Amino acid sequence: MRVPGGWLDSVTRWWRGDAPPAGAVAPADQASDALRRLLEDPTVPESVRRELGDEFARIQSLLDKLARGELHLAVFGRVSVGKSALGNALLGESAFETGVLHGTTTRATQQQWTEAGGSGLHLIDTPGINELDGEARERLAFEVAEISDLVLFVVDGDMTQVERDALATLARTERPLLLVLNKADRYDDAERARLLARLREHAAGLLPADNVLACAAQPAPLRVIEVDAAGNERERREARESDVAELRERLLAICAREGKTLSALNAGLFAGRLSDQVAQRVAEARRDVADKIIRYYCLAKGVAVALNPVPVADLLAAAALDAALVMHLGKVYGLPLTRREAGQLILTICAQLAALMGAIWGVHLVASALKVASVGVSTLLTAGAQGALAWYATQVVGRAAERYLVAGKSWGESGPKRVVQDIVAQLDRDSILREAREEILARLRRSPAR
Repeated sequence: MRVPGGWLDSVTRWWRGDAPPAGAVAPADQASDALRRLLEDPTVPESVRRELGDEFARIQSLLDKLARGELHLAVFGRVSVGKSALGNALLGESAFETGVLHGTTTRATQQQWTEAGGSGLHLIDTPGINELDGEARERLAFEVAEISDLVLFVVDGDMTQVERDALATLARTERPLLLVLNKADRYDDAERARLLARLREHAAGLLPADNVLACAAQPAPLRVIEVDAAGNERERREARESDVAELRERLLAICAREGKTLSALNAGLFAGRLSDQVAQRVAEARRDVADKIIRYYCLAKGVAVALNPVPVADLLAAAALDAALVMHLGKVYGLPLTRREAGQLILTICAQLAALMGAIWGVHLVASALKVASVGVSTLLTAGAQGALAWYATQVVGRAAERYLVAGKSWGESGPKRVVQDIVAQLDRDSILREAREEILARLRRSPAR
């Protein structure tokens, strides 16, 4: 169910400028393969597919997008920084609505960048992220940015706290970013240089310094004073052309050199996120079942150990139940274990619980001896404590086996010792022993044999 991470790492390195290895498969082909595997994965339960229906539907749209070679560029930023005007300036036409009112853009709109139509480039204009009562539009803006291949984060001055937080949030999505200072015509050369330096400070560690650029999408009209022959002055406004040449060249260079890689990276990131969601949903469903199974075996083992009057036989019964528990959990998590594998796993777990298990089996042996010596009279006195300790040991074995199976039959980086330590630390031993003892004794008192 997991999307292989190696290819995604290689795509990310290509975006950062590393040379691809000889004979490497194209990023778009790798991304398409990963998406298809996720879409066709037979291990994903139908209930999870229904819950994540919209996300699974997007897989096909991403596959189509990769096949068409499209690249989506989101124009993102605070209200009234000129996002729509910048989109229009890049397109060379008035495709996006602009206005003097805050929040003119109320929904995400998309236009193909005809100048680069051969590469399938599309600009996506988004609502402002801080508009009053615009929480839904802000959420939409983040969603659009997350599904885009490249984000133009537009500001019109030094960044506010809202903008700095948004930039950090977007950077965490691993989306390639360009930070664009729009309305640069309002500043002289020295002010512009200081602002760009300040923006690069804010962006440090989030995006490369050369991805911080200045432009003027819709420069303020030039004020011109004309004097006629009689000496009369007349003022007029002269429109100025947009100044987005540097930004356009930067974007086109990125798209020509790395467009397919960016599209593949975005598709891979989406596949990774969806794979994590699927794994989480499946794990939650399986964990509910696993909890019931572990509790059932805790009870069965506790009662079996408490009732068995034959020395050592109760220990063998406990070991057999532990093996059955581990094998049962393997089936729940779709990673079945043989009896031999289950036995080896139990030995590994118990080796890390040597001191605890030694105490438990010591109590078992003493209690078993008391059962025989007293011909069962002392069972009620010893069975509660003995069964409760068996219950607790089963909890540890079950949780450790579960962690092993969730990790794909691997302990991962932590290893069995750390896993068992973590589980023991998380379990409230006193509470478990008290609950187990009370339930076992209640069952013993209700037993017809008593």
